[in-house]
Amino acid sequence: MSDSLSLIATAAFGLEAVVKRELQQLGYDVVSVEDGRLQFFGDARAIARCNLWLRCADRVLLQIGEFEATDFGVLFDQTKALPWHEWLGAEAEFPVRGKSVKSQLHSVPDCQRIVKKAVVEQLKSKHRVEWFEETGPTYPIEISMLRDRATLTIDTSGAGLHKRGYRKLVGQAPLKETLAVALIQLSYWNETRPLIDPCCGSGTIPIEAALIGRNMAPGLNRSFISEDWPQLEPRLWDEVRAEARDLVRDSLDFRLIGTDIDPNELKLARQHASAAGVENDIHFQTRPMSEFSTPNKYGCLITNPPYGERLGEHEAVETLYREMGRQLSPHDTWSVYVLTSHPNFERLYGRKADRRRKLYNARIACTYYQFNGPRPPGRRAGITEE
Repeated sequence: MSDSLSLIATAAFGLEAVVKRELQQLGYDVVSVEDGRLQFFGDARAIARCNLWLRCADRVLLQIGEFEATDFGVLFDQTKALPWHEWLGAEAEFPVRGKSVKSQLHSVPDCQRIVKKAVVEQLKSKHRVEWFEETGPTYPIEISMLRDRATLTIDTSGAGLHKRGYRKLVGQAPLKETLAVALIQLSYWNETRPLIDPCCGSGTIPIEAALIGRNMAPGLNRSFISEDWPQLEPRLWDEVRAEARDLVRDSLDFRLIGTDIDPNELKLARQHASAAGVENDIHFQTRPMSEFSTPNKYGCLITNPPYGERLGEHEAVETLYREMGRQLSPHDTWSVYVLTSHPNFERLYGRKADRRRKLYNARIACTYYQFNGPRPPGRRAGITEE
């Protein structure tokens, strides 16, 4: 196996810059960035480390090959020429999924069928086997067609990286963990500053902030599909996990705050925080926006409030946004970050954002409104326990 594998971290549209920074912090140079895909090189350990540590990426893919393909003959021949046998043994299970965007080969089922057949033919010649039972480790193959360019990859993650393992129960409108991290990473928050989410729901934003603040690898309590691959020895995963555990900070210096009006959601939030190992780092409390208060002079408010998308919610949501503006107006030294799809948020809030960023929450086009407060005068200035 090569010491320089071509790897791809996938991400939701608009979050590529955040994932690029994460990869660089792990020590990997990003060689190309496209919509939702960042290519970099690494060894087998990089597969394990990136699955364990990437907070904002969706998956880590192993790229087997890339080529132009405008007809099925070329797709078959070029796919067959790739070194599948280096990864897929005679017992390997290798389902094929696909997607096609702006390509002449627009039929995804046909692309999947051609790729599957080509891989089988390549493995037949290398393993001297005529029939594959596919009872061994799973290697999910993806054929991605984009503007007539085929990219063949194997998924090393399995379940998406947003599935940290702590959220067994789902609330009414759960925020994806990877998007919650992006909201935090795009803010001024760091572990030396207070953080409040006044519409925390089942707790995703404060939980992910606590994981960041304590330097806890988000994938530490879950498994990955590539752990079953013989190319990635159990010893490798043991070493990477042991390294991650050694890097965990004991606790935060102060507790993060999550409030909401729904006690059932807060019950879920406490369960999730406990499962994530950060229950002592977050204070959850039932409290409406109209009662917002904080003794801290500086801090970050990061929230994903209701958007008013559901029938009958519109007036209540607009009232919430007006209340948010009134309650936060006296706290002008705080930095405020709000993700919403509501087109009139700034008018209701009563202030123009310093910066706006287009993001997607699931398939809902949203704007991330950023109201930047001043930098605290000292590293821990203005911090008071609630």
